[in-house]
Amino acid sequence: MELHKATAFSWTHTISTSLHVPQPLLRFETKRLRVCCASDQIKENKMTVSITGATGFIGKRLVQRLHADNHSIHVLTRSRSKAELIFPVRDFPGIKIAEEPEWKDCIQGSDGIVNLAGLPISTRWSSEIKKEIKTSRIGVTSKIVELINDSPDGVRPTVLVSATAVGYYGTSKTQVFDEKSPSGNDYLAEVCREWEGTALKVNKNVRVALIRIGVVLGKDGGALAKMIPLFMMFAGGPLGSGNQWFSWIHLDDIVNLIYEALSNPSYKGVINGTAPNPVRLSEMCDHLGNVMGRPSWLPVPDFALKAVLGEGASVVLEGQRVLPAKAKELGFSFKYPYVKDALKAILS
Repeated sequence: MELHKATAFSWTHTISTSLHVPQPLLRFETKRLRVCCASDQIKENKMTVSITGATGFIGKRLVQRLHADNHSIHVLTRSRSKAELIFPVRDFPGIKIAEEPEWKDCIQGSDGIVNLAGLPISTRWSSEIKKEIKTSRIGVTSKIVELINDSPDGVRPTVLVSATAVGYYGTSKTQVFDEKSPSGNDYLAEVCREWEGTALKVNKNVRVALIRIGVVLGKDGGALAKMIPLFMMFAGGPLGSGNQWFSWIHLDDIVNLIYEALSNPSYKGVINGTAPNPVRLSEMCDHLGNVMGRPSWLPVPDFALKAVLGEGASVVLEGQRVLPAKAKELGFSFKYPYVKDALKAILS
């Protein structure tokens, strides 16, 4: 899924060689795994994890992280050829790539499920595209929930980590949102409500973590992949007024948050996947320009953005300020709490 704005819907934002049935005394939830621990401390707790959206921006990094720690991974895909290009056997030995008819067996052999699937929305919306944006998320989530619920007690996964988006809250130039804030009333908020509601239909014995993801920053995808070329051409600048809020998170931090939600039983319910220090979009662009040694004074006018994104431009032009209250309460350690440091790390 290569979307994730100040809604995981943003303008840009955007498992093993054999099935493993864990024994009750060895289930991975019996030990608390901290993402901040050294990898050799984590590796003693092996998980089998099935992932949808594994070929997307976040999914690829999550697979790399789990594989590096020697966990077993099932890549649930609808295109084996695409997945095999991204995860070649020589680099990812032992990963199981499964098309839809095989999903059932993979899920029944997994400790946890990560659901990241969804159509990117970094395109001009039409009524058909809007319908597909919704059905791509809700359809896959419904399929996953159905397969989990149909699994016998002894082999049912114990945790579902399902992506959603900070688009749940709607847009605002003045409000501050956390996990207790109500839903907005626009199209993306509606999609998020249905998306989350579908995930929550899973068996009551399965722990559910709903990660509302903001704009994910990384070099090879998401928002920066489209912003960097503009700055390289000395044409970078804020979108619209630049005063709108930009709720972001570094790719490594969102992957760590998902990893922790898989392995730590304290992580359940809604958790905002955003850094603790959102910024105005103009500040974000200033930092990006400074890191790249490029000016960031030329804003992209509203009409130009609307010409490209149509109705979808509203999520960029209005923005939202979202705080990760639950993650901080749980003691999650952000590697990159400030956007300036995140950009330096990404572009260094």
